[in-house]
Amino acid sequence: MIDHPISPRCMIGTLLSYRGLIKRLVARDFAARYRGSVMGVVWAVLTPLIMAAVYLFVFGIVFQSRWGAEQQGTFTVTLLVGLVVHGVFAEALSRAPTIVLGNPSYVKKVVFPLEILPIVAVLNALVTAAIGLTIVITIHFALSGRLSPTLPLLPAVLLPLLLAVLGLVYLLSSVGVFFRDLLQIVGLVVTASMFLAPIFYPISAVPDPYRTLLYLNPLTFAVEQARAVVLYGKAPDWLGLTVFTVAGATSAWLGYAWFQRTRRGFADVM
Repeated sequence: MIDHPISPRCMIGTLLSYRGLIKRLVARDFAARYRGSVMGVVWAVLTPLIMAAVYLFVFGIVFQSRWGAEQQGTFTVTLLVGLVVHGVFAEALSRAPTIVLGNPSYVKKVVFPLEILPIVAVLNALVTAAIGLTIVITIHFALSGRLSPTLPLLPAVLLPLLLAVLGLVYLLSSVGVFFRDLLQIVGLVVTASMFLAPIFYPISAVPDPYRTLLYLNPLTFAVEQARAVVLYGKAPDWLGLTVFTVAGATSAWLGYAWFQRTRRGFADVM
């Protein structure tokens, strides 16, 4: 029985050693989404625009949701930033339970580095988010006539979330092989997470006893900090960002270790 390495150095080495293959798989998966459609990759831009319009109508017009007057930017871009950040979490986790199940040939018939599949899933979610963020920044510039000076700090703000999501994807992609009901459970969690983070409402609107609970959701910190650097021109909370980065890196490694320890049983149940 092959004993797959689980050290953090091996996890980083996986990313570096197979970076060419990872890049090709990300490009292939992105192209496969729109293969055969008339409009092709235009849907990658059109879909978030349509969904944004729907959310804005429901929450901005019907429910007349607002952020405090002391904050800069409009309700439109404030909401969109939250949706884009949540989209990284939602897309990656929604795919996680079927990442290994959907590639049985990689498990049974060929020698393939299965540990890169969760990385590919997270990077695909990041590509989608990059398109959404480009749209948000463009709208923000059109409405305000300026770009936030702290905008270049956005990658540093999103990195901890990406690491945390990678750890969850490693875990769920492994568990999904043995527990097929996981896909339905993850769908419920993803939906609930959208409303248990300050996406459609400001964190200041949440009563104090419940605000602490919302901060247990990793999306809350990521959404708040992304808005700070993209819209408000504020530097991120460096202490919180450091703690979140350490926690995210730990999550990524623990998920990777679990995946490597359990992958030997994949072929037996597929």
